[in-house]
Amino acid sequence: MSTTQGARERARTEITAAIKEEARRQLAVEGAAKLSLRAVARELGMVSSALYRYFPSRDDLLTALITDAYDAVGEAAEKALVRQSAGVGHRERWVRVCLAVRRWALDHPQEYALLYGSPVPGYSAPQTTAVPAARTMTVLISIARDAHATRGLAVERLPAGLLPEAERLTADVAPDLPGAVAIGFVAVWAELFGLISFEVFGHFHRVVEEREAFFAHAASGLAEKVGLPRT
Repeated sequence: MSTTQGARERARTEITAAIKEEARRQLAVEGAAKLSLRAVARELGMVSSALYRYFPSRDDLLTALITDAYDAVGEAAEKALVRQSAGVGHRERWVRVCLAVRRWALDHPQEYALLYGSPVPGYSAPQTTAVPAARTMTVLISIARDAHATRGLAVERLPAGLLPEAERLTADVAPDLPGAVAIGFVAVWAELFGLISFEVFGHFHRVVEEREAFFAHAASGLAEKVGLPRT
């Protein structure tokens, strides 16, 4: 790459980052539904036609923000797993990863709302967001997989009516784990982000005071649904 090409690439990277940062600021003020490329361009002192060279549409910008947010929360989960693995039981690792996800959500409420809040009217996330969206789940599945390989999982038998669903979900989510674990993970996924959403969106106000301790206890309970044993 020539010096000129390198400078252009750096400039493009810097401008793209500035566009996304201004878009995040507008998310905090206006919400995702009112995100406007023209407004972003105006705040950055750009003409709209120049911004369209970076993001051809509002949906392209939203997709970039969503991808970044999924990657950020996934990275928080991955780092927590690495930090907490040595000498720590599977269930404790699970809880600490969940706590890291909660902390990211509380520190980045607008980005969290973009992922798990109300759908943006007229927007449908493309398939390209599926891999970053799965990063956090992949970390939690890895804990269950490790427990299964080293100590086994305390998995309950499923009702006969759920067996076909378990078979389908297992193939999609974790083909090397028992079917009941896949069923448990889908339920846990909804409950984990339900707990976090209640806190981020203020539904625990005047209800739960010791929120971190409450969340850690609830996260430990969720671990039971995927068969993680108590240490």
